[in-house]
Amino acid sequence: MIRPSALAAAIGSTLLSGLPALAAVPSVATDTPITQSLVAMVMGDLGSPTVLMSQGGDPHHYQMRPSEARALAGADLLVWTGPALTPWLDRAADERKGPSLVLLETEGTHLRQFGPGESDEDEDEGEDEASHDHDHDHDHDDHGDHHHDGTDPHAWLDPSNARTWVAAVAAELAKLDPEHAATYAANAAATDKTLATLDAEVSATLAPAAGKPIVVFHDAYGYFREHFGLDVVGTLALGDAATPGAARLAELRETIATTKAACAFPEANHDPKLMETLVEGTGTKLGAALAPEGGAATPGPGLYAETLRKMAAAIADCVK
Repeated sequence: MIRPSALAAAIGSTLLSGLPALAAVPSVATDTPITQSLVAMVMGDLGSPTVLMSQGGDPHHYQMRPSEARALAGADLLVWTGPALTPWLDRAADERKGPSLVLLETEGTHLRQFGPGESDEDEDEGEDEASHDHDHDHDHDDHGDHHHDGTDPHAWLDPSNARTWVAAVAAELAKLDPEHAATYAANAAATDKTLATLDAEVSATLAPAAGKPIVVFHDAYGYFREHFGLDVVGTLALGDAATPGAARLAELRETIATTKAACAFPEANHDPKLMETLVEGTGTKLGAALAPEGGAATPGPGLYAETLRKMAAAIADCVK
């Protein structure tokens, strides 16, 4: 004799087996908090992407923890900026199974190249910044000099690139999860409108900075400068791993005096004393630390917008 409870369980099992299986939402790994924020906006309530780099980490020189390496290995999709920004992820990305979306290689992405003179605006005077790089190599410490050349990987600081990437993420997720393709597309469309509004908002915030010369810590702001029309006349460090010496400080102090730079901005996760020393005794104000990689923002879908807003507000507040 079959007990009622057993019969009910058997009937329930039969009914459930006749229903179509719900598609699993892909697990997504991302390289940086910025990338995670953009992917999170596309995924919405369907899931939360993992970020491989801890908040506040240096994207150029990071080492994954075992838990982060496991998350990468188990992800259905990797979305990352590319080896120009996160070289520590290049080999692991090649060795993992499953698709990857490299944002810097996404069709429609606006890319800029690091060029001679861009940091100090020397092109106007016919000088070549690259020659300065070689002249002052001996001023840097033994940790090595990582001078920038080639493609500038900080492309997320142009909101038009973020909008392009959001659409690409939605398309990639739809391939892996067709059942939720409409949701990804709708989230991407809503995010695109949000980013367009953010672009206009940041432009308005930065209006007081128009024509005001400023100095930043290192050459990570090219896209931000070009897109929003900022006048960056100098960078303290000539590369990500470069520590400026006395000759570099003297050279940049001369630039500050010549251009009458309004403000100089230290950077999160870097010693602010270098910038304090640079502006000491000058008329240039010391601004709040900038965090272009998102280290000063709250992790999650709102991090991208918060990052741009905080940078814009810091610049505007200083130059007023």
